[in-house]
Amino acid sequence: MGKRIIVQARGKGSHTYRVRRQAFRFKLQFPKMLSGEGTVLKLMNSAGHSAPLAKVKYEKGSFYIPAFKGMVEGQKLNFEGKEIKEGNIMRLRDIPIKTFVYNVESRPGDGGIFIKTAGSSAIINRKMEKSVFVVMPSKKEKKFNENCRAIVGEIAGTGRLDKPLMKAGKQFHIKKSKSKLWPRTSAVKMNVIDHPFGSGRGKNPKSKVAKRNAPPGRRVGLLRPRRTGHRK
Repeated sequence: MGKRIIVQARGKGSHTYRVRRQAFRFKLQFPKMLSGEGTVLKLMNSAGHSAPLAKVKYEKGSFYIPAFKGMVEGQKLNFEGKEIKEGNIMRLRDIPIKTFVYNVESRPGDGGIFIKTAGSSAIINRKMEKSVFVVMPSKKEKKFNENCRAIVGEIAGTGRLDKPLMKAGKQFHIKKSKSKLWPRTSAVKMNVIDHPFGSGRGKNPKSKVAKRNAPPGRRVGLLRPRRTGHRK
């Protein structure tokens, strides 16, 4: 009798695949309603995030954001003005073209969804009617509502990938602190009882496009792919 495959074991939530909740105790979002200015209370490290975090206090409470390059404790941040200064939270319509931004909202008021990784930033590229086009770190352009907010500047922590990981143990502890599954074993290298793609009898015997209503144990391979086949 076969055992649970990794997809099923992670979904069950056993001790082996349990997330370290302590690493994700900081929620990186700014509140829906912001006015006036805030003060950087503290710069801190979080095992679940690649960038250093900043705790910002304002008149109605406090929140956490990724720290920008050059941020210091006690620094003042503006939330509703039009001054282009690093750390200010502004609407995209008020930010000039060619300005670096991060922590961009997907929809107005959602608190910031895109670009939170250490050393990353996006660039305001062009504006059309009520839309603002932003060049993402992937070099692709994305359209946003002009009322979406973003933070001016670049995220701190750049260069974290410059130093190579000389030992597998270093990578192990990094992944463990972030609750990432590592090392990953290729499905075709598993035994047939451990995975639908297992065994060495034919490296591609089944379609890798999983059905959308497949259960967790069968929902493996390409999940809702935009395209299939070789690129021409």
